[in-house]
Amino acid sequence: MTSNGPFGPLEFQLVLLRRMADHQPELVDDARRELGVSLSEMREANRRWQAMVRAPRGRGALSRYRSVLGEPELTFRRAVGDLECDALLWPVPLWPGLRFEVMVAPGGAVWNEWLVRAPGAAGPEPRTAEDLRPWSCTVDEVARAFPPARPMEGGAPTRLRLAFTLPGGGSGVAEFTWGLLQEWSGTR
Repeated sequence: MTSNGPFGPLEFQLVLLRRMADHQPELVDDARRELGVSLSEMREANRRWQAMVRAPRGRGALSRYRSVLGEPELTFRRAVGDLECDALLWPVPLWPGLRFEVMVAPGGAVWNEWLVRAPGAAGPEPRTAEDLRPWSCTVDEVARAFPPARPMEGGAPTRLRLAFTLPGGGSGVAEFTWGLLQEWSGTR
């Protein structure tokens, strides 16, 4: 990986990992080593991504994702309440059972961007608090497993918190980065 070369799927995975390092530094270090990149290379990929995002005449979010990730593996329409959106999915080699999903509203604005379970991939079926391990579940999987769940604002644009109810009483708040569970806290 070079700082002057094209920015592609490998570098994008490093951007995802950079944000996750705030919650799970050990898992990020393991993943970074699996990808064969150094900490400084991860930082450089994040710096380049932030420069693309903040460029005054930069590409729009959807164009940026297409230029970095290529054509989506799958595109389909999805209703979110009364709004019809296009969902675009790209593979993420580091997490083969997940896809990076970009939701595009009518008019082309990117409405949401996060990791989701790949269509047809068997996901976890958490039943207890002990099943909520870092990087094991997506937002949707935790919300379905522990209703009622209520989304809450996260501490950064790529973060989300989810308040949920545990079976037999107790409650929790799960922290997600790019839609992937990082940690949770609460009462059991």
